[in-house]
Amino acid sequence: MKSKKCNKRLVIYELRNLLGNPFVYFFGIFFPILMLVIVTRAIEAETAKEVIPYVNTAVFISMSLIVPMAVIFLGYSANYSQELEKEISLRMELFGYSAQPMLLSKIIVHFVVTAAGLILYTVIAYATIDLQVPRLSSVFCLVLCHMLLGLMFFALAHGVAAFFKKFGPTYAVMMALYFGIMILCGMMGVKTQQLPKAARMVAKLLPMTYISNDFVEFWREGSYNFAPLIQAFLFLGAVSGIVLFFALQRNKRKQAM
Repeated sequence: MKSKKCNKRLVIYELRNLLGNPFVYFFGIFFPILMLVIVTRAIEAETAKEVIPYVNTAVFISMSLIVPMAVIFLGYSANYSQELEKEISLRMELFGYSAQPMLLSKIIVHFVVTAAGLILYTVIAYATIDLQVPRLSSVFCLVLCHMLLGLMFFALAHGVAAFFKKFGPTYAVMMALYFGIMILCGMMGVKTQQLPKAARMVAKLLPMTYISNDFVEFWREGSYNFAPLIQAFLFLGAVSGIVLFFALQRNKRKQAM
């Protein structure tokens, strides 16, 4: 049978599959908005009026990172691990869909839903909270970072799910990483600078730390040294690539036996 390409029907199937996961709605849409409101309201009560937009913007940028983490990091790993556990991929091959078009459709759907979640988050945030208006170059940097993070989260989620091939252990690992990253990168109301020294050293290896803590400094004006951020992206990309490569090689050896 000739292998089918990525088409509208396959994309719609993957979209329904993703949107059928209730955790995507809670952690990807409701949770970042809830965290934004709670943290900004708590800060506003103890902050001088003239710096409230600055502080709120810092929280807004930080909480925006939760959207790709929830939709791709958690959502994709959960759905894909269940597919592997139930051998859905093998069934799809019987209908002429090989791994490449299925993977492409998953990437398209997860990035579209992530973009929609970020747009909704931004609209609600700017409609309800006093925030600084950014310059165009700052918006471009943040969007680019979200896209790069999305790719790395996807690779890492794919690798972890492919390694375990079961929903339980995959979701346990990804959930632990999810909240661990939020704590390390200052997304749980505690700044990275307030963490123990060992935790700060780990946090410096993650690009989310720099986005969460530093991007507000040039949101409206000013310059920024991107070198530490780029190094952190290279580190996260290397880790994601190694995990993915190891998982795929492990599966190839098992299939060959």
